[in-house]
Amino acid sequence: MMENQKIRPSQVIGPLGEPLTLENLPPPNTTRWVVRRKAEVVAAVNGGLLTIDEVCERYGLTLEEFASWQRAVDRSGMQGLRVTRIQHYRELYERQQKY
Repeated sequence: MMENQKIRPSQVIGPLGEPLTLENLPPPNTTRWVVRRKAEVVAAVNGGLLTIDEVCERYGLTLEEFASWQRAVDRSGMQGLRVTRIQHYRELYERQQKY
């Protein structure tokens, strides 16, 4: 029975290199999503601290919204999460794909 339970880490490395635990993730009632908070949630999922389903339920996010955060981090790092720069990074990524 124990083999069916997934072992999760107690902490992962956050986007700024600091230890990230469930206790220091953004609170579930977060409504203002700054770059650091988004990056912390993405790091938590990538490190196995939370699943995507748990993040969507905990923070009231859609799968598409969270997936867009993951794509932004994969493509451009934390800077890709800046709302004011989304179009710039999208165009840059599309140009890179052409060549």
